[in-house]
Amino acid sequence: MSLTSTYAAQEPSRAAVDALPGATLIEFGAPWCGHCQAAQAPLAAALALQPELRHLKIEDGRGRRLGRSFRVTLWPTLILLRDGTELARLVRPRDAASIAALWQQLAAEQPS
Repeated sequence: MSLTSTYAAQEPSRAAVDALPGATLIEFGAPWCGHCQAAQAPLAAALALQPELRHLKIEDGRGRRLGRSFRVTLWPTLILLRDGTELARLVRPRDAASIAALWQQLAAEQPS
């Protein structure tokens, strides 16, 4: 999969996220957030290295339960999951290398 370009206004439930099979990267942020906008090019470059990775781009903010369930406090926050279990997270990524370092967690946590 590739970079999802727009934030989902309707967030999935936590139960739906926990039930996702395989590897998923959730990006929490907001379209007007300067940090989120700055992270888009590095995120696209890093995601190009993992084309099979599911990318969910979730708009976060007041009253949004999914971000709170993951204890998101700053944007963007990237959370890497495998089969609904958090493997790693990165807050306010600045470059593709730091984002791509998350993929090492996928390799380290390969199912047997």
